[in-house]
Amino acid sequence: MSRIGNMPISVPSGATVEVADGLIKAKGPKGELTAPLPRGIEAKLDDGTLSFSRQGDEYTANHGLARALAANAVTGVTTGFKKELEIVGVGYRAAVQGRTAVFNLGYSHPIEVLMPEGVDVAIDQNTKITVSGADKQKVGQVAAWIRGLRPPDPYKQKGVRYVGEVLQKKEGKTGAK
Repeated sequence: MSRIGNMPISVPSGATVEVADGLIKAKGPKGELTAPLPRGIEAKLDDGTLSFSRQGDEYTANHGLARALAANAVTGVTTGFKKELEIVGVGYRAAVQGRTAVFNLGYSHPIEVLMPEGVDVAIDQNTKITVSGADKQKVGQVAAWIRGLRPPDPYKQKGVRYVGEVLQKKEGKTGAK
């Protein structure tokens, strides 16, 4: 039994959903997304509610997966997703120039990152980064790339981190006394 797969998805009034050819197509104010429908899983749209069923018990793992991917597509085209990051460190800063984000993170050169299609980056106060878009996977991947440019240092806590991320601070060398 799949608890996730059995939950229906209510389609908001601003979105339209189609089920055809092994794909679920969602359209809304934020754009258009498709979610694959794995083999053995059937989707049915009734009165603004999308429900999923499986053909047999061997497709249990894909039941919840199909529902989660479709729910992310519907949420993405209606409200979208966002990840927030912050830059901590003296002289560390970022700026946006068109579709490119430029980061100064203590290296000898600035790092330029071209944003993929469908992902937007906003930078506030040179240190607050907001990555937003309709596709949850793309937003998370771009946020991970940005964090990977300068991961937080365990000793001084400097670097790029997610807002609210809790870091373990390590103690430095104690030295001879």
